[in-house]
Amino acid sequence: MNENSHKKPPDLTLRNEGSAVSIHMESEALRHYLQAATTDNTRKAYRSAIRQFEKWGGRLPTDRDTVVRYLLSKAKSLNSRTLNLHLTAIGQWHHYQGITDPVRDPLVRKTMDGIRRTHGQPKRKAKALRLEHIAQMVKHLQRLPDCNKKYRDIAMVLTGFFGAFRRSELVAIRVSDLIWEPEGLIIKMPRSKTDQEAEGLMRALPFGDVAVCPVQALKSWLEEAEIREGPVFRPVNRWDQIQPRPLTPSSINDLLKALGKACDFDFIHELSSHSFRRGLSTSAARERIDFELIKKQGGWRSDATVWAYVEEGQQLSENAAVVLMEKLQALMKPEPNQEHSTGAIIE
Repeated sequence: MNENSHKKPPDLTLRNEGSAVSIHMESEALRHYLQAATTDNTRKAYRSAIRQFEKWGGRLPTDRDTVVRYLLSKAKSLNSRTLNLHLTAIGQWHHYQGITDPVRDPLVRKTMDGIRRTHGQPKRKAKALRLEHIAQMVKHLQRLPDCNKKYRDIAMVLTGFFGAFRRSELVAIRVSDLIWEPEGLIIKMPRSKTDQEAEGLMRALPFGDVAVCPVQALKSWLEEAEIREGPVFRPVNRWDQIQPRPLTPSSINDLLKALGKACDFDFIHELSSHSFRRGLSTSAARERIDFELIKKQGGWRSDATVWAYVEEGQQLSENAAVVLMEKLQALMKPEPNQEHSTGAIIE
Protein backbone atom coordinates (compact mmCIF):
# COMPACT_ATOMS: atom_id res chain seq x y z
CA MET A 1 0.00 0.00 0.00
CA ASN A 2 1.59 3.24 -1.07
CA GLU A 3 1.81 6.41 0.93
CA ASN A 4 -0.91 8.17 -1.04
CA SER A 5 -3.48 5.54 -0.14
CA HIS A 6 -3.35 6.67 3.51
CA LYS A 7 -4.11 10.29 2.70
CA LYS A 8 -7.47 11.60 3.87
CA PRO A 9 -9.90 12.53 1.14
CA PRO A 10 -10.47 16.25 0.67
CA ASP A 11 -12.73 17.77 3.32
CA LEU A 12 -15.69 18.27 1.03
CA THR A 13 -18.08 18.68 3.94
CA LEU A 14 -16.57 21.93 5.17
CA ARG A 15 -16.25 23.27 1.66
CA ASN A 16 -19.85 22.43 0.85
CA GLU A 17 -21.09 23.97 4.08
CA GLY A 18 -19.20 27.12 3.20
CA SER A 19 -20.68 27.09 -0.27
CA ALA A 20 -24.16 26.61 1.18
CA VAL A 21 -23.64 29.57 3.49
CA SER A 22 -22.28 31.60 0.59
CA ILE A 23 -25.21 30.70 -1.63
CA HIS A 24 -27.64 31.53 1.19
CA MET A 25 -26.00 34.92 1.71
CA GLU A 26 -26.06 35.63 -2.01
CA SER A 27 -29.74 34.70 -2.27
CA GLU A 28 -30.54 36.96 0.70
CA ALA A 29 -28.64 39.83 -0.94
CA LEU A 30 -30.40 39.16 -4.23
CA ARG A 31 -33.79 39.20 -2.53
CA HIS A 32 -32.90 42.45 -0.79
CA TYR A 33 -31.89 44.18 -4.02
CA LEU A 34 -34.87 42.85 -5.94
CA GLN A 35 -37.14 44.28 -3.25
CA ALA A 36 -35.32 47.60 -3.38
CA ALA A 37 -35.91 47.74 -7.14
CA THR A 38 -39.68 48.02 -6.54
CA THR A 39 -41.41 50.54 -4.31
CA ASP A 40 -43.45 49.43 -1.30
CA ASN A 41 -46.62 50.78 -2.87
CA THR A 42 -46.02 48.82 -6.08
CA ARG A 43 -45.40 45.61 -4.13
CA LYS A 44 -48.61 46.15 -2.16
CA ALA A 45 -50.54 46.73 -5.38
CA TYR A 46 -49.08 43.54 -6.93
CA ARG A 47 -49.91 41.47 -3.83
CA SER A 48 -53.46 42.79 -3.84
CA ALA A 49 -53.81 41.94 -7.54
CA ILE A 50 -52.57 38.38 -6.98
CA ARG A 51 -54.98 37.93 -4.07
CA GLN A 52 -57.89 39.05 -6.24
CA PHE A 53 -56.84 36.66 -9.00
CA GLU A 54 -56.66 33.76 -6.52
CA LYS A 55 -59.95 34.73 -4.88
CA TRP A 56 -61.56 34.48 -8.33
CA GLY A 57 -60.22 30.94 -8.59
CA GLY A 58 -56.90 31.40 -10.35
CA ARG A 59 -53.75 29.61 -9.22
CA LEU A 60 -50.09 30.40 -9.79
CA PRO A 61 -48.45 29.38 -11.98
CA THR A 62 -51.24 29.82 -14.49
CA ASP A 63 -51.77 29.51 -18.23
CA ARG A 64 -53.03 31.59 -21.14
CA ASP A 65 -56.60 30.28 -21.15
CA THR A 66 -57.08 30.92 -17.42
CA VAL A 67 -55.83 34.49 -17.78
CA VAL A 68 -58.18 35.11 -20.71
CA ARG A 69 -61.13 33.73 -18.72
CA TYR A 70 -60.17 36.02 -15.84
CA LEU A 71 -60.12 39.05 -18.14
CA LEU A 72 -63.50 38.17 -19.60
CA SER A 73 -65.06 37.74 -16.17
CA LYS A 74 -63.71 41.09 -14.91
CA ALA A 75 -64.01 43.17 -18.08
CA LYS A 76 -67.16 45.01 -16.99
CA SER A 77 -66.57 45.21 -13.25
CA LEU A 78 -62.96 46.41 -13.17
CA ASN A 79 -61.44 49.47 -14.79
CA SER A 80 -59.13 48.60 -17.70
CA ARG A 81 -56.20 50.24 -15.88
CA THR A 82 -56.84 47.98 -12.89
CA LEU A 83 -56.90 44.93 -15.16
CA ASN A 84 -53.61 46.07 -16.69
CA LEU A 85 -52.12 46.17 -13.20
CA HIS A 86 -53.39 42.64 -12.53
CA LEU A 87 -51.78 41.39 -15.73
CA THR A 88 -48.50 43.06 -14.79
CA ALA A 89 -48.56 41.45 -11.34
CA ILE A 90 -49.26 37.99 -12.79
CA GLY A 91 -46.58 38.47 -15.43
CA GLN A 92 -44.00 39.64 -12.88
CA TRP A 93 -44.67 36.60 -10.69
CA HIS A 94 -43.96 34.23 -13.58
CA HIS A 95 -40.96 36.22 -14.72
CA TYR A 96 -39.20 36.07 -11.36
CA GLN A 97 -40.02 32.39 -10.97
CA GLY A 98 -38.33 31.71 -14.31
CA ILE A 99 -41.59 30.35 -15.73
CA THR A 100 -43.10 31.11 -19.13
CA ASP A 101 -45.23 34.23 -18.78
CA PRO A 102 -48.77 33.62 -20.12
CA VAL A 103 -49.49 37.36 -20.08
CA ARG A 104 -47.16 37.77 -23.07
CA ASP A 105 -49.32 35.49 -25.18
CA PRO A 106 -50.84 37.33 -28.20
CA LEU A 107 -54.35 36.12 -27.30
CA VAL A 108 -54.10 37.69 -23.84
CA ARG A 109 -52.77 40.94 -25.32
CA LYS A 110 -55.49 41.10 -27.98
CA THR A 111 -58.20 40.40 -25.39
CA MET A 112 -56.89 43.21 -23.18
CA ASP A 113 -56.75 45.59 -26.15
CA GLY A 114 -60.39 44.82 -26.95
CA ILE A 115 -61.45 45.39 -23.32
CA ARG A 116 -59.60 48.68 -23.24
CA ARG A 117 -61.27 49.89 -26.46
CA THR A 118 -64.72 48.74 -25.35
CA HIS A 119 -64.76 49.66 -21.66
CA GLY A 120 -61.89 52.13 -21.32
CA GLN A 121 -62.67 55.37 -19.50
CA PRO A 122 -60.71 58.61 -19.20
CA LYS A 123 -58.41 58.63 -16.20
CA ARG A 124 -59.89 60.61 -13.32
CA LYS A 125 -57.71 63.56 -12.45
CA ALA A 126 -57.48 65.28 -9.10
CA LYS A 127 -58.90 68.78 -9.00
CA ALA A 128 -56.09 71.31 -9.37
CA LEU A 129 -56.25 73.74 -6.46
CA ARG A 130 -56.06 77.38 -7.55
CA LEU A 131 -54.46 80.14 -5.51
CA GLU A 132 -57.91 81.39 -4.50
CA HIS A 133 -58.73 77.93 -3.11
CA ILE A 134 -55.53 77.87 -1.04
CA ALA A 135 -56.36 81.38 0.20
CA GLN A 136 -59.82 80.24 1.34
CA MET A 137 -58.39 77.22 3.14
CA VAL A 138 -55.69 79.18 4.95
CA LYS A 139 -58.08 81.99 5.93
CA HIS A 140 -60.52 79.41 7.33
CA LEU A 141 -57.74 77.81 9.39
CA GLN A 142 -56.40 81.15 10.61
CA ARG A 143 -59.84 82.05 12.00
CA LEU A 144 -59.90 78.94 14.20
CA PRO A 145 -58.86 79.10 17.88
CA ASP A 146 -55.17 78.45 18.45
CA CYS A 147 -54.36 74.75 18.80
CA ASN A 148 -51.79 72.23 17.62
CA LYS A 149 -53.98 70.95 14.78
CA LYS A 150 -54.47 74.46 13.42
CA TYR A 151 -50.71 75.10 13.22
CA ARG A 152 -50.10 71.68 11.67
CA ASP A 153 -52.81 72.03 9.04
CA ILE A 154 -51.69 75.49 7.92
CA ALA A 155 -48.13 74.20 7.59
CA MET A 156 -49.29 71.14 5.61
CA VAL A 157 -51.45 73.12 3.18
CA LEU A 158 -48.80 75.75 2.42
CA THR A 159 -45.90 73.28 2.30
CA GLY A 160 -47.86 70.76 0.23
CA PHE A 161 -48.92 73.38 -2.32
CA PHE A 162 -45.77 75.48 -2.73
CA GLY A 163 -43.55 72.41 -2.61
CA ALA A 164 -45.76 70.50 -5.08
CA PHE A 165 -45.45 67.46 -2.83
CA ARG A 166 -47.00 64.07 -3.31
CA ARG A 167 -48.74 62.81 -0.19
CA SER A 168 -46.14 60.07 0.35
CA GLU A 169 -43.39 62.68 0.19
CA LEU A 170 -45.15 65.09 2.53
CA VAL A 171 -45.70 62.59 5.34
CA ALA A 172 -42.16 61.21 4.97
CA ILE A 173 -40.46 64.54 5.79
CA ARG A 174 -38.35 64.36 8.94
CA VAL A 175 -36.71 67.12 10.96
CA SER A 176 -33.31 65.87 9.77
CA ASP A 177 -34.41 66.55 6.18
CA LEU A 178 -34.81 70.29 6.83
CA ILE A 179 -31.98 72.66 5.90
CA TRP A 180 -32.63 76.19 7.15
CA GLU A 181 -31.07 78.96 5.09
CA PRO A 182 -31.22 82.78 5.43
CA GLU A 183 -33.37 82.88 2.26
CA GLY A 184 -35.74 80.08 3.23
CA LEU A 185 -35.87 76.32 3.64
CA ILE A 186 -34.52 73.39 1.63
CA ILE A 187 -36.15 70.00 2.16
CA LYS A 188 -34.11 66.90 1.35
CA MET A 189 -36.12 64.03 -0.04
CA PRO A 190 -34.44 60.65 0.55
CA ARG A 191 -36.64 59.00 -2.07
CA SER A 192 -39.35 60.06 -4.47
CA LYS A 193 -41.43 58.57 -7.27
CA THR A 194 -39.23 60.48 -9.75
CA ASP A 195 -36.05 59.54 -7.87
CA GLN A 196 -36.31 55.78 -7.40
CA GLU A 197 -32.53 55.38 -7.35
CA ALA A 198 -32.31 57.72 -4.33
CA GLU A 199 -29.91 60.15 -5.98
CA GLY A 200 -31.45 62.83 -3.77
CA LEU A 201 -33.98 65.53 -4.60
CA MET A 202 -34.36 68.91 -2.98
CA ARG A 203 -37.41 71.17 -2.70
CA ALA A 204 -36.65 74.82 -2.04
CA LEU A 205 -39.20 77.02 -0.24
CA PRO A 206 -38.26 80.71 -0.04
CA PHE A 207 -39.43 83.09 2.66
CA GLY A 208 -42.55 85.12 1.84
CA ASP A 209 -45.14 87.24 3.60
CA VAL A 210 -45.81 85.72 7.00
CA ALA A 211 -49.51 85.16 6.24
CA VAL A 212 -48.78 82.86 3.28
CA CYS A 213 -45.21 81.69 3.86
CA PRO A 214 -44.77 77.90 4.05
CA VAL A 215 -41.40 78.30 5.79
CA GLN A 216 -42.84 80.46 8.56
CA ALA A 217 -45.84 78.13 8.90
CA LEU A 218 -43.58 75.08 9.19
CA LYS A 219 -41.38 76.82 11.75
CA SER A 220 -44.42 77.86 13.82
CA TRP A 221 -45.76 74.28 13.81
CA LEU A 222 -42.45 72.77 14.90
CA GLU A 223 -42.05 75.32 17.68
CA GLU A 224 -45.65 75.00 18.87
CA ALA A 225 -45.44 71.18 18.84
CA GLU A 226 -41.90 71.17 20.28
CA ILE A 227 -40.80 68.74 17.56
CA ARG A 228 -37.01 68.56 17.37
CA GLU A 229 -36.52 65.19 15.70
CA GLY A 230 -38.43 62.48 13.86
CA PRO A 231 -41.45 62.98 11.59
CA VAL A 232 -42.51 66.56 10.90
CA PHE A 233 -46.21 65.95 10.25
CA ARG A 234 -47.88 63.83 12.95
CA PRO A 235 -51.41 62.90 14.00
CA VAL A 236 -53.17 65.14 16.52
CA ASN A 237 -55.90 63.42 18.55
CA ARG A 238 -59.26 64.85 19.64
CA TRP A 239 -57.64 66.24 22.80
CA ASP A 240 -55.10 68.13 20.66
CA GLN A 241 -52.32 65.80 21.75
CA ILE A 242 -49.54 65.19 19.23
CA GLN A 243 -48.65 61.57 18.49
CA PRO A 244 -45.05 60.45 17.89
CA ARG A 245 -45.69 58.57 14.64
CA PRO A 246 -45.94 60.12 11.14
CA LEU A 247 -49.25 60.79 9.44
CA THR A 248 -50.48 58.22 6.95
CA PRO A 249 -50.66 59.29 3.29
CA SER A 250 -54.46 58.88 3.27
CA SER A 251 -54.79 61.47 6.05
CA ILE A 252 -53.71 64.17 3.56
CA ASN A 253 -56.77 63.34 1.43
CA ASP A 254 -58.96 63.44 4.53
CA LEU A 255 -57.64 66.88 5.47
CA LEU A 256 -58.28 68.30 2.01
CA LYS A 257 -61.82 66.96 1.87
CA ALA A 258 -62.55 68.34 5.37
CA LEU A 259 -61.20 71.76 4.37
CA GLY A 260 -63.12 71.62 1.09
CA LYS A 261 -66.32 71.00 3.01
CA ALA A 262 -65.56 73.81 5.48
CA CYS A 263 -64.90 76.21 2.58
CA ASP A 264 -68.06 75.05 0.78
CA PHE A 265 -66.24 73.93 -2.37
CA ASP A 266 -68.46 72.23 -4.94
CA PHE A 267 -65.70 69.82 -6.05
CA ILE A 268 -64.96 67.99 -2.78
CA HIS A 269 -65.21 64.54 -4.42
CA GLU A 270 -62.49 65.59 -6.90
CA LEU A 271 -60.01 66.60 -4.21
CA SER A 272 -57.02 64.43 -3.39
CA SER A 273 -53.46 64.95 -2.26
CA HIS A 274 -52.41 65.30 -5.92
CA SER A 275 -54.47 68.50 -5.99
CA PHE A 276 -51.44 70.24 -4.43
CA ARG A 277 -49.09 69.08 -7.18
CA ARG A 278 -51.46 69.81 -10.05
CA GLY A 279 -52.42 73.09 -8.41
CA LEU A 280 -48.89 74.44 -8.14
CA SER A 281 -48.02 73.60 -11.75
CA THR A 282 -51.22 74.88 -13.35
CA SER A 283 -51.29 78.04 -11.19
CA ALA A 284 -47.67 78.77 -12.12
CA ALA A 285 -48.52 78.26 -15.80
CA ARG A 286 -51.36 80.81 -15.58
CA GLU A 287 -48.91 83.32 -14.15
CA ARG A 288 -46.55 82.69 -17.10
CA ILE A 289 -43.80 81.38 -14.82
CA ASP A 290 -40.85 79.94 -16.74
CA PHE A 291 -41.22 76.29 -17.76
CA GLU A 292 -37.89 75.25 -16.21
CA LEU A 293 -38.81 76.84 -12.87
CA ILE A 294 -42.09 74.90 -12.77
CA LYS A 295 -40.30 71.67 -13.65
CA LYS A 296 -37.65 72.26 -11.00
CA GLN A 297 -40.11 73.09 -8.23
CA GLY A 298 -42.09 69.90 -8.73
CA GLY A 299 -39.04 67.72 -9.31
CA TRP A 300 -40.43 66.41 -12.59
CA ARG A 301 -38.08 64.45 -14.83
CA SER A 302 -40.39 64.39 -17.86
CA ASP A 303 -40.87 67.53 -19.96
CA ALA A 304 -44.04 66.00 -21.38
CA THR A 305 -45.66 65.83 -17.93
CA VAL A 306 -44.87 69.48 -17.21
CA TRP A 307 -46.10 70.60 -20.64
CA ALA A 308 -49.38 68.81 -19.98
CA TYR A 309 -49.80 70.85 -16.77
CA VAL A 310 -48.81 74.07 -18.56
CA GLU A 311 -51.34 73.43 -21.31
CA GLU A 312 -54.02 72.69 -18.72
CA GLY A 313 -53.27 75.91 -16.87
CA GLN A 314 -53.29 78.02 -20.03
CA GLN A 315 -56.03 76.24 -21.99
CA LEU A 316 -58.40 79.21 -21.73
CA SER A 317 -55.93 82.11 -21.83
CA GLU A 318 -53.75 80.68 -24.61
CA ASN A 319 -56.68 79.78 -26.82
CA ALA A 320 -57.17 80.33 -30.55
CA ALA A 321 -60.81 81.22 -29.90
CA VAL A 322 -59.75 84.33 -27.92
CA VAL A 323 -58.04 85.89 -30.94
CA LEU A 324 -60.85 84.87 -33.29
CA MET A 325 -63.55 86.29 -30.99
CA GLU A 326 -61.71 89.62 -30.86
CA LYS A 327 -61.53 89.62 -34.66
CA LEU A 328 -65.22 88.73 -34.95
CA GLN A 329 -66.14 91.47 -32.50
CA ALA A 330 -64.26 94.00 -34.64
CA LEU A 331 -66.05 92.81 -37.80
CA MET A 332 -69.48 93.11 -36.16
CA LYS A 333 -69.01 96.73 -35.08
CA PRO A 334 -71.12 98.94 -37.33
CA GLU A 335 -69.19 101.33 -39.54
CA PRO A 336 -69.66 105.10 -38.90
CA ASN A 337 -71.71 105.61 -42.10
CA GLN A 338 -73.99 102.69 -41.20
CA GLU A 339 -74.66 104.15 -37.74
CA HIS A 340 -75.62 107.53 -39.25
CA SER A 341 -77.78 105.91 -41.91
CA THR A 342 -79.58 103.70 -39.41
CA GLY A 343 -80.26 106.68 -37.20
CA ALA A 344 -81.82 108.59 -40.09
CA ILE A 345 -84.20 105.77 -40.95
CA ILE A 346 -85.39 105.41 -37.35
CA GLU A 347 -86.15 109.13 -37.13
